[in-house]
Amino acid sequence: MTVIAPIPQRADYRGTVLRILLPILVGIAFLALWQFLVGWLQVPKFVLPKPTLIWTALIANFWSLMGSLWFTLTVTIEAFVLAVVGGVALAVLFSQSEFIATAFFPYAVILQVTPVVSIAPLIIIWVGYDNVRTALLILAWIVAFFPVLSNTTLGLRSTDHNLRNLMQLYGASRWRILTEIQFPSAMPYLLAGMKISGGLSLIGAVVAEFVAGSGTSTGLAWRIIESGNRLDIPRMFAALGLLSFLGIAIFGAMSAIEYLLLRHWHESAVRREN
Repeated sequence: MTVIAPIPQRADYRGTVLRILLPILVGIAFLALWQFLVGWLQVPKFVLPKPTLIWTALIANFWSLMGSLWFTLTVTIEAFVLAVVGGVALAVLFSQSEFIATAFFPYAVILQVTPVVSIAPLIIIWVGYDNVRTALLILAWIVAFFPVLSNTTLGLRSTDHNLRNLMQLYGASRWRILTEIQFPSAMPYLLAGMKISGGLSLIGAVVAEFVAGSGTSTGLAWRIIESGNRLDIPRMFAALGLLSFLGIAIFGAMSAIEYLLLRHWHESAVRREN
């Protein structure tokens, strides 16, 4: 049987074009207004540089900033992966044993609510000043870990009780109930937690690097500190712009993964027919 693909509606194309073009046009208008006002008010470049000066600084320091971007990106990705693996593993334990959840969940909350800047010096002392990268990874993981744990635990516990009781009645094992019932129903919660965790991994890596304040750290946060100390404000803005771009890219990637995994069955991603 030949399957005929549905013909997209013209309104869908207009909506897609608008969703892409509108933010770009707003960004261009904002940069143009920024360029005009700074020139018109004659604001010194060490207070607020023009966008053209920031672009020039980005080109002039391209390779050093790209090296710093790569350092921050690798720490962020490693912290995010560890947060997802650790958060999901602990969430499974918490969903299988009320005793373990009651005993350990408060300590996960304590880890989350403790400001990372307050424990960063202690972590750096423990791992040693020769291993600052490890300290950054631990601190970014602490920030990113809790959303995955909390959301996945909630998702695993939100499974239809009647469905679970039915499977238990037919003698299904815990593993089968977990993989066939609990995990699919928890998937939207897990993806929401991962979307939050992706941004927090970047924030944790940057904050940890600010606190570490060591010359061995060559991420974007260190470039911002270095540029500020030298009053090289255009270079500072260039590093800030790269950080913003990295955050948007992480959010976009997580949103795309969420859409691809949920688009065929979950109400949050299925297109409305009316």
